[in-house]
Amino acid sequence: MKISKQNAAHYIWGAQCDGWHLVQNEGLSIIHERMPAGTAEIRHYHNVSRQFFFILSGVACMELDGVEYTLEPHEGLEIPPGVPHQMQNTSANEVEFLVISLPGTRGDRIE
Repeated sequence: MKISKQNAAHYIWGAQCDGWHLVQNEGLSIIHERMPAGTAEIRHYHNVSRQFFFILSGVACMELDGVEYTLEPHEGLEIPPGVPHQMQNTSANEVEFLVISLPGTRGDRIE
């Protein structure tokens, strides 16, 4: 079945941010997310899941184990298991990105 933001399961996180589950199963998770200006996720890590964040539009800041990376459109960053990280939108515009997790992160988030 063809999938897009229009027909994917939607959820709201952090009170203002959106996520759309494009693929969601035990072995793989692909989420399209949107963060308004000035928002951030809670710093956390995953015991098992390896993640890849890929920016679609806007500019994001990813703090990865104490180092900050600026991610622009069509740039990404891999997050190994066990490494604390925090996605932040410190810009004045919204950011849209993909989060690909292998395996899926259900029950694997440690804050």
